[in-house]
This record gives sequence, structure tokens and C-alpha cells, in this order.
Amino acid sequence: MPELDHCIIERPDGVYGDPSVLGTTFGAAIDRIFATSYLADLDYPLLIKAIYGAGPPLPKSPDGHVIIRLASAIVPFSPQRRPLYKSVKINRGKAEYYFEPVYLADPADPDGPDKLEHLDVDEFIADMWVKGIRFGIDVEAVRQAIDAAKPERVAVARMLEARPGRDAHVIEVTSDLHRSDAPLQLANGKLDLMAFQNRFPQVEKGVRLLKKVPRVAGTPGFELSGLRIEPPVPKDTEVTPMAGPGTVVEVSGDGEFLIAQHAGFLNVDSKSGQISVGDKIVSRDGVSARTTGNLKLTGDFEEFGEVQEKRVVEGEGITIHADVFGSIISRGGMVLLNRNLVGGTAHNARGDIRVKGVASGSVIQASAGQVTLNRAESCVISGTRVSILHAVNCEIMGEEVTISQAEGCAIAARTVTVNSAGPRRQSEMNIFALQPDSARLDEVIVAMTARVAQFAALALQRKAELEAMTNEPEVRKYVMLASKVRKKELILTEEQVPMFQKMALAAGPALKAIARVSLDVKAAQTEQQAGADLVAELVRQRADSAGVSSVKVRRIEGETVVRGMSYNPDGTSIYDLPAKDIKLKLRTRRAEGEVIFAGEAGVVDWKSGA
Repeated sequence: MPELDHCIIERPDGVYGDPSVLGTTFGAAIDRIFATSYLADLDYPLLIKAIYGAGPPLPKSPDGHVIIRLASAIVPFSPQRRPLYKSVKINRGKAEYYFEPVYLADPADPDGPDKLEHLDVDEFIADMWVKGIRFGIDVEAVRQAIDAAKPERVAVARMLEARPGRDAHVIEVTSDLHRSDAPLQLANGKLDLMAFQNRFPQVEKGVRLLKKVPRVAGTPGFELSGLRIEPPVPKDTEVTPMAGPGTVVEVSGDGEFLIAQHAGFLNVDSKSGQISVGDKIVSRDGVSARTTGNLKLTGDFEEFGEVQEKRVVEGEGITIHADVFGSIISRGGMVLLNRNLVGGTAHNARGDIRVKGVASGSVIQASAGQVTLNRAESCVISGTRVSILHAVNCEIMGEEVTISQAEGCAIAARTVTVNSAGPRRQSEMNIFALQPDSARLDEVIVAMTARVAQFAALALQRKAELEAMTNEPEVRKYVMLASKVRKKELILTEEQVPMFQKMALAAGPALKAIARVSLDVKAAQTEQQAGADLVAELVRQRADSAGVSSVKVRRIEGETVVRGMSYNPDGTSIYDLPAKDIKLKLRTRRAEGEVIFAGEAGVVDWKSGA
């Protein structure tokens, strides 16, 4: 029997291991035992767990202490039997053993035939241990092969591959992050196949958007020799770099989260991976039937991709960094197109429009704002103020139009300033000075003034009638008496009540007549005030439109015609018209209006009334 290390304890009921010195020390003690002995009824999985920490948890006693009963006894390994166990073949992390019948000399008859022997599982484990096969022995496979007692090659041990852990990663913790690309359902229950249900999600303040899931270490593996195979170290990740404007990282007992600092639209930068929450929607996918469908947004919108043909973007302040082939509709704010507008439209109800690239075959209209273009070709353009560097074959209307070079255009405005003007191929160059025609407005003012005077006279007449009726002695006496009774300044006795009622009956017809005339007075005064308000509004409109119209062309380069064009100053916009009406007005009514200039060269410097 070998001398036992202090960590191995042999008792009558079995062999135990000291749990306080498990691991390397315990493995060395087992090495010394297996050098000359083996462990009968060995619990091999428990031995592997004790030395290498691999396998199921160690059993515990009721008081919580670890119990490691390894075997029933330590038995000497007979030198005569050890040669029965041959070497193993190791290939690709697997040990194979060729089982076949084994024989030993018969001690009773040394010269006689060898006696058939049986291998023992516990001896097999001890022999493999000494030969360097310590981890991964398949005890059950060995036992079955021994019991089968037939020649066969069996895999008796396998290495354990290291199992990778889990990298730290970030997960979504709110459904608000998810887009819905389902068709938009209208109020009548029908589906709009050109729009998505929710392409740009909104989040509320304080909503947790993302959560960091910490990394999890992998499980080590072991070679057949017991050499430890370390798993790769899982990657860590940080939430902080993902926090864009409007978001912040919060660490609590529940973990590490990215939360929204305020309510707004969620934007994800695909390049940097930053998540931001703001009033503006930022998109990088473009606007098409595949990516977004038509968009009807409640806030500002910034798009880095193209807006494809027939797609509509509606919002409040729109910036597009790529080409636009569809329609841009803004309810207010700035419309900024950093590239080209081709065959599309740009409308702004209360704000400016600017196209930095080329506008071609498009409609650009600012109902109450300025239009600024670099180059426009075959476009319909309108706005309070229009400024263009180079315009070709365009129809343009506004309060004030300024163009550096105009070719083949039709321009109408109160104030027109052009550096160079001339025709372009088949397109004529026409400029119209818009001048208010207040004749009809003056007629209306005169008519309404007369009508106001009529109602004023009628009100005076009715007031005189009312005064005469109320001055009748009987009526006046009853009215004064009734007023005092109503105010409780006079208390009638029982004898006086019948007399008062008699007076009321006598004055009744006169009081009804007074009421009718009083209503006539109020009606006349109401009509008089409404008419006076209308006259004041018409006078204001006439005053607003009475400004000077002017046309200035610094250089005429080809046939150019400048005419006057009258408009009715009724308070409506002189330029905010449908595109087809602008084109019709400027291209088919050239013969109307006084000719101010017609020629192929020279300059124009004209002002109304000059």
C-alpha cells in the first residue's frame, strides 16, 4: 500500500478526499496512488470534478459540507496484471483502445496453457492514468467493451473542447424602437399602399431604449492529459459611445441602460451607431416605395438618400441631401435641397425654399416665403421673393423677382430686376410688371359707402320714431312706475295691484310697437357697422397695393418684351396660384397690357407713374 497524502483519507467505509486541498495537490496524490495501486469502485466523474472542476457539482452533506467519497478501497495493482493493459491510439483528441481476449500464466501450472483473464474497469482507469490518459475516460464504454469480451476497437476517452462564452451585447428594451412597415390604415378602414404605418418611431421622455447584457465567461476544456484549454475571452461592449444627442446612459441596480432625455423622434446613425432623440427626423435610406413609402410627418425631416419619383414627403422644415424626383410639401420652416430637383415639386406654405443644385422640369412654390435657386430649367416658380442665378425657359411669379441671367422666361412681379435677359431657342423672353387695377375696387368702395350712409340715415329715423313713442304721457308714466316696481323701490298695496295691471293692459300695444322699432334700430346699426368695416378693409387693400411697380433689365440680349399686367387688388396673393394657371397666365396672354419695352438690345429702367 502506498503512503497516503494528507488529502486522501481511507476509512472502513471507503476512500475520501479532503475538500480543502482539491485541484493540483489532489491530482498529485492520485498520481502516487495509481503508480502502484488502483481505486476499487472508483467514482471517476467525481474524481475529475475534484481535480479539474469539470462536471456536475460536488455532493453536499445536510450540514452543507462537501462530501467526496472517491472509492470503496485502495487496492494494490498486481505487477502480473498490469501488462494485460496495452497502449492506446490517440488521434484528433480521441483515445482508442483495441479490446481482445487476454491471458495470464496459470500459477498452478506454470508450464501449461495460459489462463483466460478479464480486464477490470478500475485497473483500466489506473493504467490509463499512468500512461497519461487522465481526462475524459468513458467509463461506461470501457465497461461494456470488457463485458462484451470480443475483439473491437473502442473510443475510451475524448478531450473536452473549450466552450466559448457570450460577448457583451446590447438589446432593445422597448417596443417603441420598432418601425412598422405595414401599409397605413386610413380613417375609413382602407389601406394606403403608398405609405407605411410607422416608419419613424417616437419615444417618450425617460423611456429605456437599450440595455447592456454583460459578457459571460466561457467554459474551459481539457486535453486527454488533463491540460486545461482556456476559452477565448468574450468581447466587452460599451453603451456610452451609442449615446447621441437627447439620450444618456443610466446605471442602476437593474443594469446599464440608454434612456431618452426627452420626447421626440428616434434616429440611428448607421455609420457611428449613435442613437439620438430629437425634434428632427433623420433618415439615410432614401424615400421610395421600398424604404419608406410616402411620408406625412409632424416635425422637421432630414434625408440623406434620394426621394424617388412619385414619392411624397410632407413635414415642417425639410432638408434633403440627395437628388429629389418626387414631391416635397412643407407646412412651415425651411425647405433645403442640397442637390438637384428633377421632375419633382417643392411647396412651402409658410417658409422659404432653396435648391443648391439644378431645378429641372419642376414646380417650386413658396406661398409666403422666398425661393432661392442656382439654376432653373423649364420650371414653374412662385414666391414672395424669387432669386435665381440662371433661369432658362421658366415661368416665374412673385412680389419681387431677381435674376442674374434669364433666357426664354416669362416673368411677372411687382418688382423685377434682371442683369441679362433674352430669348432661348423657341421660347420668347417676356417680362410683366404687375400693376393693381383699383377701378373695380373704387366702385365697390363708393357703393358700400353709400349703403353705409343709407343705414345710418335709417337708424336715425327709427331712433326718432322710438323717442316719440316713448314720450307719450301714459306710456312714459307706466314705464317709470314699472321700473320702480321691478327694482322694488315701490311696493304696491293690494288695492293698487288691480290699477297697475289695468295700466299695463292699456300700454301693451304701444310697448309692442316700441319693441319692434328698437329692433329695427339695432339692425340698422349692425348693418351700418358691418359696411363701415368692409369699407375700411377695402381702403386698406387699395393702400397696400398702391406701391410702385418697377422693371430693371441691365442688358438685353435678344428679342425681349416688357409689358404691364393688371391684377385685382382684392387682398389675395398675386402669385400664389396653381402651376398650370401661372403657365397659362404668362404664356398665353402676352398681347394684353401696355408695352413698356420691345427690342433686341438696350436696357430697361421703368417705374410706374414715372
